[in-house]
Amino acid sequence: MQPFFCLCFKEGLTISKNDLQINEQIRDNEIRVVSADGEQLGVMSAKEAQDIAYEKGMDLVKIAPQAKPPVCKIMDYGKYKFELNKREKENRKNQKVINIKEVQLSPSIDTNDFNTKCNHAIKFLKKGDKVKVIVRFRGREVSHSQIGYTLLERFAEQAKEAGTVEKPAKLEGRNMTMFLAPLS
Repeated sequence: MQPFFCLCFKEGLTISKNDLQINEQIRDNEIRVVSADGEQLGVMSAKEAQDIAYEKGMDLVKIAPQAKPPVCKIMDYGKYKFELNKREKENRKNQKVINIKEVQLSPSIDTNDFNTKCNHAIKFLKKGDKVKVIVRFRGREVSHSQIGYTLLERFAEQAKEAGTVEKPAKLEGRNMTMFLAPLS
């Protein structure tokens, strides 16, 4: 029978790196205290600082744990977290999501089909999406890879009004790929 090991932790001792220590979680003997309006209140014990924070109806938050002594600020922690989440949401809203659309060709594509696929790619580029153009080789077509290169060069030439070549044509196995990026 194998021995059984158990690790036990007291609740409240481990704090995730993202969260700040607040109120009773601050266990340092001496801390530097900053008021809500940025005024330095000096170095004092954590208990005294908590009493000052409770008198004002606010929380004591450790903002610089690596400093000597650690720096704590008196603030409304709920309001602070709300503002932080609001800023993160705003940043996510302002991000531009770029999709990659894919257009597939074959080496023996007809002129009208080629023009149709090229028009689709131009439409995608004008919307702001990147386009991945793939030429699929079947059977012995792969031995004539120069047909794929000329096809992709012609495609890039026709789509140059809406986009530029981001990655030039490259043969990978039985597929030749090229990436087009929209003009900014």
